[in-house]
Amino acid sequence: MTSARSVEIKLIELGEAPYRGYREHLARDYAEDKVRAGVWSSAESESRAAQELDELLPDGTTTRDHFLYSVRDDSVPAEVGIVWFALIDSGVGRSLWIYDIIIHEKFRRRGYARRTLELVEEKARELDASKVELHVFGHNDGTRALYEQMGYGVTSIIMAKRVRAEDD
Repeated sequence: MTSARSVEIKLIELGEAPYRGYREHLARDYAEDKVRAGVWSSAESESRAAQELDELLPDGTTTRDHFLYSVRDDSVPAEVGIVWFALIDSGVGRSLWIYDIIIHEKFRRRGYARRTLELVEEKARELDASKVELHVFGHNDGTRALYEQMGYGVTSIIMAKRVRAEDD
C-alpha cells in the first residue's frame, strides 16, 4: 500500500470531459448530503443541487476565480481525487473557499486529503489569500476530525433538534 507522504502529489487542471463526470457525481452527492442534513427534501434535492452548481460554475472549468483540479500521484495510474476552490474577496480580505475536496474511495486513509489541503494552502498563499475556508456537514465526523487536526477552526455552527418524526 502506497503512503501519500512518500510520493509527490500534484494538482492538475481538470479538463472539460472529466469535469462533466465530476459535476454529475458532485450534484448527486451534494443533494444526498443536503437531504441527510435535513435541509432539503429528496424530491427537490437533485434539481436544487444542479441549480446551485449552474450558478456557481456558469462557465464550468473556465469560471472566473474558480479552480478545479485533479489530484494526481505519479506512482498511481489513476486520479486519486478532485478539489474545487474559489478565490473570494469578502471586503475584509481575500480567502480561498474550498467547495469540494474528494479523495476517491480506494485511495482514502493514505494521507491524500491532508496533502491536498496543504497544496490548497500553498495556492492560497500564491494568490495572496489570508485564509482558507470550507464547509463540512455535521454528520461527516471523520472529515471534521481531519480539518481540526490541520488547524481549521469553527467559525459558525448551525444546530437543529428534531421535535417530531418526519411522518407526523
